[in-house]
Amino acid sequence: MANKIMDKLNNTFIGRLFKRRQIQQFFVALIFLISITAILANHLIPEKFDLNLGETATINIYSPKDIENKWETERLRSEAAESVDLIYKVDLGVHLEVKREIESYLSYIYSVKDNSELENDEKINALINNNTYDLTEETFQAILNTSNEKLKYLETYIYEIVAQNMNTGLKVEDLQRQKNDIREFVLNISDFSVPKREFAISLINTAIRPNQFLDLELTQQKKQEAMESIPKVMVKKGDLIIEQGEVITLDKYKLLGELSILEEENKIDFMLYLGILLIGIAFELLIIAYIYVFNKDLLLKTDKLLMISIIFITTLIISEAIANISIYLIPVGASAMLLSILIEPRLGLLINICLTILISILTGNDIIFIVMAIVGGTVGVFSVLHTHQRSSLLLSGLVVGIVNVAIIIGIWFIYSNEFAKVISLTIYGFINGVLCAILTIGTLPLWENLFGIVTPLKLLELANPNHPLLKKLLLETPGTYHHSIIVGNLSESATDAVGGNPLLARVGAFYHDIGKTKRPYFFKENQLTSENPHDKINPSLSSLIITGHIRDGVELAKKHKLPVEIIDFIEQHHGNTLVAYFYHKAKNDDSIDCVDEHTFRYHGPKPRTKETAIVMLADSAEAAVRSISSPTKEKIEKLVSKIIQEKLEDGQLDECDLTLKELELIKQTFIKIILGIFHERIEYPDLDVKDLKGRKASETSN
Repeated sequence: MANKIMDKLNNTFIGRLFKRRQIQQFFVALIFLISITAILANHLIPEKFDLNLGETATINIYSPKDIENKWETERLRSEAAESVDLIYKVDLGVHLEVKREIESYLSYIYSVKDNSELENDEKINALINNNTYDLTEETFQAILNTSNEKLKYLETYIYEIVAQNMNTGLKVEDLQRQKNDIREFVLNISDFSVPKREFAISLINTAIRPNQFLDLELTQQKKQEAMESIPKVMVKKGDLIIEQGEVITLDKYKLLGELSILEEENKIDFMLYLGILLIGIAFELLIIAYIYVFNKDLLLKTDKLLMISIIFITTLIISEAIANISIYLIPVGASAMLLSILIEPRLGLLINICLTILISILTGNDIIFIVMAIVGGTVGVFSVLHTHQRSSLLLSGLVVGIVNVAIIIGIWFIYSNEFAKVISLTIYGFINGVLCAILTIGTLPLWENLFGIVTPLKLLELANPNHPLLKKLLLETPGTYHHSIIVGNLSESATDAVGGNPLLARVGAFYHDIGKTKRPYFFKENQLTSENPHDKINPSLSSLIITGHIRDGVELAKKHKLPVEIIDFIEQHHGNTLVAYFYHKAKNDDSIDCVDEHTFRYHGPKPRTKETAIVMLADSAEAAVRSISSPTKEKIEKLVSKIIQEKLEDGQLDECDLTLKELELIKQTFIKIILGIFHERIEYPDLDVKDLKGRKASETSN
């Protein structure tokens, strides 16, 4: 029922749409971005509080991020501006005008006083008529009775007093006080009579006026400079904003609102959400760019992209939980080690750096954790490069733990000398390495089986002779088993010579002929007697049986859930080569009218990787050399060269990336190993057992 439902879904538009690789890639990328954003948002979006203005805080409230305290900044800047003194400027022109006015009036007095044509009364009347300074008749009479010399002396005093009061500047608000001071000062001058003093006082106090005015522009400039000199008051992440029991004032209430941590305000911190989204996009683009540049084929494998995403997101989720105990326990290195084994080491290094940065954002950017995670993860990647046993992963974890301890001690002693605290941190660091090993060992089979990943460890398990298929091959087709072992040795050495994956080639060779277990005696290496079943059937049927071992092998492989990479060896190790023996047998059979070459060929596909192509060549070379009655070095070299040349000319190597130089290396490797297997042996003489026993008895009696 479930299969029918799945078939129906696959036949719908949505089902067909999701079969497209681009759609799958898009959804993997979308899920990855949404997951990172959700994890960051869950951790970074601050807790909201139900608080009101004037209430008393029941708990300590800390700032969830760095922010400017605008109200405190404004208060301090206002105080700085108010502390600036008002700036005045002195207008020297006013003093000159006052002096000229006094000089002009005194000149008039001198002219009237010295006018001999006027009587005294007339002079008094003239002065009263031009009484600009509100002088009394008594004062005028005293001035007229004063000699010019004495009057000049008084004039000098007047100018001196005016200069003293106006050169330093006279403000409007200080004018009356200054006039009072002048009056008091002049009245104390004993050199002159009271009327003359009154004359000087009236003249001066009437003439003088403010000449010091507020410089608004310069004052405003100084206030602005004072305000700008006050830095912004910043509230750092983790700073205490409101202490428990403190009354919430208006400025603190507004600050809480700016931080978006008040429940009653439905304010969304768009900048925070945008920042989180941009971080997620940046890391996703970085990983995609790396894969596109350095491992482009990986983009075509959606299942592996999904696996990378799951490992990445799972590590972040685990980190959030473990961080509550200690950030030094977070096993960032486990993801790096896993991806190094499952995909490639360089990707493991990149993921390790990305995870370290993201986790440091979540946990407060601890410098010791950042260095420990990056260095420890890198060591973890290096330590699993050539791991061929799962037990070796535990040793890798111990190495990571030791490196973590060294990093923690080194950095801690740089910044502090608290020995007691560093001991607890080093314990966490060492446990971190062990935890990385446990997670890697424990989850590796899950990723291998769930996503069909062939790791060196998986290949070694498949190479175990106790594997059900290999045992079946050994028990039911011993000749084929022996042939597969030799092909495996040839393939492993040749693949290593050209820089391929020798372990994959070896294991692929072990399984390439498992299809022969279905009809073992139709294959020459398993025929223990001289009787050949092909002699009793026509060549076309023989060809179908021989080529059918590919189909049978694929069925067996799928039944036993062998990885796709191993199934490729079964499908591709013959390509679409011609079953030459039965083809020529059919051609030479007069009873067969028409022989179609296509029916005598394997159905492919041709080898698509170096490893499958090498197994094809090794398979043909081993079978051909075994057929030589008296193998010599010259015969073997000639035959191996011929086989490789024929495969090349037949187009069987067109779809793999082997070069002519590599083919030469493969040939030399094959020849070297085959010569070691089929070396000439000494022919031992026949011995008569009875004669040998008689000789031994004779020697004993003597």
